[in-house]
Amino acid sequence: MNKFKPYFAVIFTSTNNDSIEGYYEMAKKMESLAKSQKGFLGIDSARNELGITVSYWESLDDIKNWKLNSEHQFAQKFGKEKWYSWYNVRICRVEREYDFNK
Repeated sequence: MNKFKPYFAVIFTSTNNDSIEGYYEMAKKMESLAKSQKGFLGIDSARNELGITVSYWESLDDIKNWKLNSEHQFAQKFGKEKWYSWYNVRICRVEREYDFNK
């Protein structure tokens, strides 16, 4: 019997403008804060010309609560004003997963 429980992924894709002062410090702070939130399951992130951060959550309510977190809202506002030239957010339900590890 498969005991996999579906969960949710928030996929944040972005491009930065030329001003990234303080960006990486804020990203670390937000990751640490997210880890303390109810329903947080994990995070994957990569950044070059295009940044992709995927956070994993138990429920849509947990995602909503993270979006409404006051410190997270401050970081979102600051990002729009200072760091991002573009971003996109996708919220997906993960029905199954598998991996390979050598």
